[in-house]
Amino acid sequence: MRVLIVGGGRTGSELARLLIQESHEVTIIEQRPEIVARLHKEVPSATIVAGDGCEPAVLEKAAIRKAEIVAAVTGHDEDNLVVCLLAKQEFRVRRTLGRVNNPKNEWLFTADMGVDVHVSQAHIMSTLMREEMSTLAMAVLLHLHQGEEVLVEDIVAPGARAAGRAIRELHLPENAVLVAIMRNDKVVIPRGNVVLQANDHVLALTRASERAQLAEALS
Repeated sequence: MRVLIVGGGRTGSELARLLIQESHEVTIIEQRPEIVARLHKEVPSATIVAGDGCEPAVLEKAAIRKAEIVAAVTGHDEDNLVVCLLAKQEFRVRRTLGRVNNPKNEWLFTADMGVDVHVSQAHIMSTLMREEMSTLAMAVLLHLHQGEEVLVEDIVAPGARAAGRAIRELHLPENAVLVAIMRNDKVVIPRGNVVLQANDHVLALTRASERAQLAEALS
């Protein structure tokens, strides 16, 4: 997974270290020269880009278009909001996480501002990011029964283990059921003998707590 972190302070460097330990590709943007120097020593496996993460040209230099998750963790809430907004609206990044420094600004960190998840501690962000990574292609379409069950859509990626396998061969969670498959603008009824194909859009009903397991079965 390619992750772009904007802000190389203690939160950013710790987050990078945790993600690198889990074999993710990490790039960090930081504009303070002394912090840039420290990052090269503390997280040598990360790609370090010197510059202002609020500048689109710097984000381009950091290969934001290849990033699957952008985490804005600077010490300035306004900068984190700008980064998330650019990531979502300008570069169409799939997931954004924004650090909230001042609790009074929490109300600003919304989807309308480009923020998918707002957090304040590196270990909390790491946990949420792992969950987002496991269900990256899976979108929640509807919450049912006070959110305990969800209707989700997942896309079978080219090269996925599920591609080319019959539905009955998949290790689906106990409380998950496939509802429909959208294939080439046609609806396919997901019976057990139906073989999944790359780029199939799969609609499924599952327990919210088993969403990650379902994503794994369709990966």
